[in-house]
Amino acid sequence: MRSSLPKVLHRVAGETLLAHVLKAAPGGDGAALAVVIGPDHAAVAEEAQRVRPQAETFVQSERLGTAHAVLAARAALERDADDVLIAFGDTPLISAETFAQLRQPLAQGAALVVLGFRPNDPTGYGRLLVENGALVAIREHADASEQERAIGLCNAGLMAIRGDVALSILERIGNANAKGEYYLTDAIAIVRERGLQSIVVEADEDEVRGINTKAQLAEAEAVMQARLRRAALDAGVTMIAPETVFLAADTVFGKDVTIEPFVVIGERVSIGDGAVIHAFSHLAQAVVGKDASVGPYARLRPGTLLGDGAKIGNFVETKAAQIDAGAKVNHLTYIGDAHIGSKANIGAGTITCNYDGYGKHKTEIGAGAFVGSNTSLVAPVKIGAGAYVGSGSVITREVPDDALALERAEQSVREGWAKRYRDAKTRAKSKDKSHRA
Repeated sequence: MRSSLPKVLHRVAGETLLAHVLKAAPGGDGAALAVVIGPDHAAVAEEAQRVRPQAETFVQSERLGTAHAVLAARAALERDADDVLIAFGDTPLISAETFAQLRQPLAQGAALVVLGFRPNDPTGYGRLLVENGALVAIREHADASEQERAIGLCNAGLMAIRGDVALSILERIGNANAKGEYYLTDAIAIVRERGLQSIVVEADEDEVRGINTKAQLAEAEAVMQARLRRAALDAGVTMIAPETVFLAADTVFGKDVTIEPFVVIGERVSIGDGAVIHAFSHLAQAVVGKDASVGPYARLRPGTLLGDGAKIGNFVETKAAQIDAGAKVNHLTYIGDAHIGSKANIGAGTITCNYDGYGKHKTEIGAGAFVGSNTSLVAPVKIGAGAYVGSGSVITREVPDDALALERAEQSVREGWAKRYRDAKTRAKSKDKSHRA
């Protein structure tokens, strides 16, 4: 990945690769998760705990192959599970349905199930050799004959093993190969030697995409975005140009939501019924109420709570701001660390001055208040309900309910000054030209 960040902590649709896999894995009563990590990967363990708090982590101190990695979680394998599912932390597109599909044959008597797929280009993949419906071997591409290389069914790597035989099969895997490593693929031969059954179930190529490069990460992002857009459209969201909209895996939509082109929605965003997100807006960790309007060219940063029917207009940025029902923040404004009451109107160019170089401070604006254009509200400060703040003011003290606050220098008017100024400049310019001639 050419990155200091562990591979499984890279993100697709706002979630880490590991989080996607853990969320797809079986849950509920009786489900246990074992996450095998490398040494000095505490951040990976923390992510596993964040996503699935019941997950246990085990350290593989040496990298000696896939079977060796699984046996690093021996303590978990010794607990007599019904089934053992083996997955990879870098396959973010795997689905819960595919995990269920892997388990199903175990209940029907199979000892081992391998997930297969049919790539457009099978070069480099291990081939699955099937006879009479049973998996007899996995042949690595380098070792395959020409006839075997013509097989389109390839090994995705994911595997399910019946719980009562899982540990004994894994323990018998040896390392008599050029690299001296322990490979899960050797489990097929062991199963056959014991007179047990191995079979294959198939998944789409997209589901089993592994991530090893930034290019593959981008490809997985494209697949995930296509999935998320389709799911949103199927749920009734209107997208005028869906291919231009980017969603997060956890985006929540209400009914009759409209998303205009070139909108980016980050993680932890909820959009209520009837809301409209106009073009070129960016939302992250925000809640948008019913029938609210956002944008165009708006940015809702983390902690924004937009009430029902509220309006955020063009070139408005909000952060840690509660904007109550019916309030309007229409133009060229920054609202940070603030609470704006219902039906308040915030004029163009208003700034909440919330940071003094050391800490953040809160601005409170009451219901029905009117803040004129080009106003600076120096926090901490409170504007009362129904109060009126004159345009161009710098407000540093509390404004009571229904009061007028006005802070600006007295206007000075000099009759005829502009004409005298122009005439003087014209004469000076003419004199300069004559001098140069």
